[in-house]
Amino acid sequence: MYWLCALPLLDSKDRTWNLLQQKTTYDTDMSINYRFELPELRIGTLDSLMVLSDDLVKVNGLMEAVVNKIRRQLFEMQTLTANEDKDPQEVLVEGMPPDNYLERFSWDEAKYPPRRPLQETISTLTETVQRLEDDLKVRVSEYNQVKGQVNQQSRKQTGSLAVRDLAGVVSSKDIISTENLVTLFVVVSKHTKLEWQSSYEKFCEFVVPRSSKVVAEDTDNALFTVTLFRRVADTFKTAARTRGFQVREYEYDPDHQQESQAASQSLQSDAQAKRSQLEEWSATAYGEAFSAWIHTCAVRLFTESILRYGLPPQFLGVLMKPNPKAQAKLRKSLASVFGSTGSDKYFDDKEGGGPPGAEGEMYPYVSFSISIDS
Repeated sequence: MYWLCALPLLDSKDRTWNLLQQKTTYDTDMSINYRFELPELRIGTLDSLMVLSDDLVKVNGLMEAVVNKIRRQLFEMQTLTANEDKDPQEVLVEGMPPDNYLERFSWDEAKYPPRRPLQETISTLTETVQRLEDDLKVRVSEYNQVKGQVNQQSRKQTGSLAVRDLAGVVSSKDIISTENLVTLFVVVSKHTKLEWQSSYEKFCEFVVPRSSKVVAEDTDNALFTVTLFRRVADTFKTAARTRGFQVREYEYDPDHQQESQAASQSLQSDAQAKRSQLEEWSATAYGEAFSAWIHTCAVRLFTESILRYGLPPQFLGVLMKPNPKAQAKLRKSLASVFGSTGSDKYFDDKEGGGPPGAEGEMYPYVSFSISIDS
């Protein structure tokens, strides 16, 4: 958890920074602080800043949600990769870990010219994150579709005998198929095996005696063969189903068996490729979305500071990493040192801060929270 703050200047930025360090780090170890430098952004009119301030609360929340969504997707993919003893995709933002990027933040003037109107900058940032969210939805949908097909194929190969593909269960030696004779396959629950074995020969005429044998078993069922005259097959199926036995429709085809195995392997390869692509894309998209979000936070800090302290800009941008055990004490120290300049109230809502009027705690300086571990 970080606090992004704009503190009123006490004579100069250097003196303000030194005082902050003395009060919160050197003397008390309540916080690790980083200077958060901003370029000379285009201010515009007071009305435009007030409108932008309201918009930025919503925009910030939406961007943070997208960043966390991509991050969760990436970690899900990395968990799957780790289970296969592969190196997970490293999470970087412009070549460095997210916390380092935030602590060393530098405004990207090439992407976001400082003299461009702030509303245009925010529109560009919002479009970037919206595009990434849309791409995420499409890519996750494609991956889930292939994963669903793999799961369905797996159920056919390893699921219950009632639904499993019999191509991997039955061999040619289990089958008799002539002009007059045919072998049927019947799924029998384990608690009715004795009933089956004592009754199947009586289902109809022309059933070959003692022809039924078990070819496969699972937790709940057994797969039996039975050989009979082809002309009474339909009568036998009807009688078996009437007694609660499931007759599987199956014709042995060695070519189909090979084709089924090849299709399964192809589907597995496709799913693996989709997963790798999604992991790589998520790592790249996370960096792009995270950068856009922090630039938005920077615009928000600047906007709130102008509305708070007035013109010309007279504030020090600071990123603070508070000691979790000293947050209340740190707030009191900041209020004591910086509470006499500027407005005496500022709301910091739980979802990242807000302008005066938002719900949350009040501080006599601009402050909102940034969590990069959600």
